[in-house]
Amino acid sequence: MSWAEWFAAQRAAREAAGLHRTLRPRAAGDGFIDLASNDYLGLSGDPGVRRAAAEAALVWGAGAGASRLVTGTTTLHTELERELAEFTGREAALVFSTGYHANLSAVTALADRDAMIVSDAHVHASLIDAARLSRAAVRVVPHNDVAAVRAALAAAGGRRALVLTESVFSVLGDAAPLAELTGVCAEHDALLVVDEAHGLGVAGDGGRGLLHGLGLSRQPHVVMTATLSKSLGAMGGAVLGSAALIDHLVNRARPFIFDTGLAPAPTAGALAALRTLRARPDLPARIHERGAALAERLDVPRSAGAVLSVPMPSPHVAVTAQAEALAAGVRVGCFRPPSVPDGISRLRVTTHAGLDEERWARAVDVLARVAAQSSSSASATKIPAGPRTQQSR
Repeated sequence: MSWAEWFAAQRAAREAAGLHRTLRPRAAGDGFIDLASNDYLGLSGDPGVRRAAAEAALVWGAGAGASRLVTGTTTLHTELERELAEFTGREAALVFSTGYHANLSAVTALADRDAMIVSDAHVHASLIDAARLSRAAVRVVPHNDVAAVRAALAAAGGRRALVLTESVFSVLGDAAPLAELTGVCAEHDALLVVDEAHGLGVAGDGGRGLLHGLGLSRQPHVVMTATLSKSLGAMGGAVLGSAALIDHLVNRARPFIFDTGLAPAPTAGALAALRTLRARPDLPARIHERGAALAERLDVPRSAGAVLSVPMPSPHVAVTAQAEALAAGVRVGCFRPPSVPDGISRLRVTTHAGLDEERWARAVDVLARVAAQSSSSASATKIPAGPRTQQSR
């Protein structure tokens, strides 16, 4: 079979299963109500955040110009790292060009052939890839199963161990049992790596994250990763923890060492957004108020963050429902295998704190109608998902 034939066969198989994806460019100011993006607090469009990003580009240039260890570290980076650490209650922070790079760096710099990784079955693809690249032994445990984590750590055989989880999971919007996991890791001298991508800006006191909200931010064996591209509305990622951890990453994390530094504009934008978040604790509060009301209207579980998951009977129905919402002026996410950890296609709706009441109410009405038409809530939950692992995803 030639490459052209192989590509055609692959596409045909995806289309038959309802799993083919295409890029859909959006125009600035297109008028749609966007509940598909992760800009939960609306800070990407905040005038102060925009101004800070634009001014940084004018002062520093369009790019960082080099890796962080050469000349790519600016005073903007160090200022952002200091304020991120202070805001989340961590000793130190290190900023990366993406959240994906942050997770790759944290895991691959801490784990090697002599280590063991215990990974929740629902973690993000970046953590899955990081575990694979680390060359450590990997044990995938059922979602949020503390007993399974404890058993896996007990069988580590003296190896250094990492436990991987998210604070608020990116598809289902549920929270990890962080207090219990922190205790189990302390018992077995394991590091707990918590991805707060969907917790920062939404969960905890004033959006400081779920770790901070549970009083776990100062635990020495807890490593926090985050992204600057969701609640903070910019771009980039960060790892937060002890000064010793950050020093180790600077010296050993290949995705950090060999990557060009985060550009000045998103660095300054994230810093301005963080300061806005600190000054406006009403924004995370609005997320939870609106999210609770929307979950009740759609008859789906409430979210620990800003993500609501609406099950669909099939990938085809999910795509149709997404198109119907778009035709009514509301953009929502459509997650299908392999992007969903349980194998069930879903509409992924993100609560938005930046919308005025009129546009928010209109979006809620559209979503309720689309969900009712698809009859998703009753039927999709009966679909057997089957076991999901990092390997199968």
